Amino acid sequence: MVSCTTITPETNTQAKFKEGVPGGTVVQTSTIKATVTGIDAANRKVSMVTPDGKRFDVKVGPEAVNFKQVRVGDQFNATLTEEVVVRMAKKDEKVKNDSTASVELAPVGSKPGLVVAGTTEVTVTVTKIHLKSRKLTLQLPDGSTKKVKVRDDIDLTKHQPGEKVAIHYTEVVAIKLEKP
Repeated sequence: MVSCTTITPETNTQAKFKEGVPGGTVVQTSTIKATVTGIDAANRKVSMVTPDGKRFDVKVGPEAVNFKQVRVGDQFNATLTEEVVVRMAKKDEKVKNDSTASVELAPVGSKPGLVVAGTTEVTVTVTKIHLKSRKLTLQLPDGSTKKVKVRDDIDLTKHQPGEKVAIHYTEVVAIKLEKP
């Protein structure tokens, strides 16, 4: 697991929606490049630095079968792509609340790398509409609530508490090693 609290990735965000229609799609892709500066093989820990000088450590699990190939000076590139599709659910529509995930590791003997993908689908319920602040209070499947801002082109007076919102979230992380 990488602690990214001090890393600033390059980010590209794209949004697609139809004016006046609630929901839409947002895709955000972030890339992080880092160079290996040290290796603690006994503890399977790799020290890294980004091009702007930010340093961090990565603990590498036993599933990374090509760990012994990593050398000081190697460069890792990580790409995180997130896609969120939001839409109003139809009145009696049954939207599943489900999650799936998959992991693909580099084969033994190849360059270290991996791809992790996950998808979550949930339905949330509008519990309050705040016209003045243009926010909705949504109740999540676990019972918690979250306030979200609504685009200016949506007429909130046409909506009411109790309506359902379907959310489809996909996240893909790809990490690969490149020799300098």
